[in-house]
Amino acid sequence: MFTEPFVLVAIVTVIAGLLLFASRRYGGKEDLVVSAINQCLPQTQCAQCGHPGCLPYAKAIAAGEPINRCPPGGSETIAALAELLGREALPLDEAFGIETPKRIAVIREDECIGCTLCIHACPVDAIIGAPQVMHSILEEVCTGCDLCLPPCPVDCIDMVGTTTPIQPTKILRPIVAAQETECIRCGDCEIVCPKKLQPQNLFWQRESIDAMETLNLADCIECRLCDRVCPSAIPLTQYFIEAKQSVTDASQRQAEAELAEARYQKRETRLAASNRIIKTRPSDDDRKSLLERLGE
Repeated sequence: MFTEPFVLVAIVTVIAGLLLFASRRYGGKEDLVVSAINQCLPQTQCAQCGHPGCLPYAKAIAAGEPINRCPPGGSETIAALAELLGREALPLDEAFGIETPKRIAVIREDECIGCTLCIHACPVDAIIGAPQVMHSILEEVCTGCDLCLPPCPVDCIDMVGTTTPIQPTKILRPIVAAQETECIRCGDCEIVCPKKLQPQNLFWQRESIDAMETLNLADCIECRLCDRVCPSAIPLTQYFIEAKQSVTDASQRQAEAELAEARYQKRETRLAASNRIIKTRPSDDDRKSLLERLGE
């Protein structure tokens, strides 16, 4: 009579184990796609797309959401996403905003009252200051998201143009299709490689960031021996140099995206912890009424 609960627990345990194995075994490609999409987004964390940040929008795009809802990225980001995912490059959906030149926030410091409301609103912690102390903008961090404007009670923040681009868009292909090249797969390059790498496989998988890391591209010393023995005269070393730069760029872009997401999460945690009720500024009638009561 006690066997049925144990059987049920065993079945649930087995199913959970299978699901865990499947997520670890087959979840990598989805994570890679989301990462590649996120690297194409401008990392402004402005929430104009309808999501709280760039990474959530990247996950939504991977799930099928339209790619034309990012006003800060504009046509360049749409084109990059279309090429990455093989979708049509639609015009920007102006229901989510219009494309504008890159801007950053500037505080008119002599008018700042040190209320800290803009600090709480900034998703990337680009504003420094303390209560009742003048605030300043870290221009190199500011993404121009405009989220600091609405909460400012004295309207002392301006958005000004800048020549610094939001973020250079780089095309990354998480899924590499087979392609015809002059490589005849003879394997001569592998025989002469002093680091015992697989130049042939590196060449064929050169557009996959994960493959480059798995095949130890970083160990290549660029000796050009593989170039000399290649019967098709393929400049393999040049391809590997470019692939190394792609890996470096991808790592940097991923680190920047993770930093931006961490800043956003930090802001959300800070807001949830404070949970303050922000009162509106008193009107002239409120002041007059208070002074009359004090005079009685």
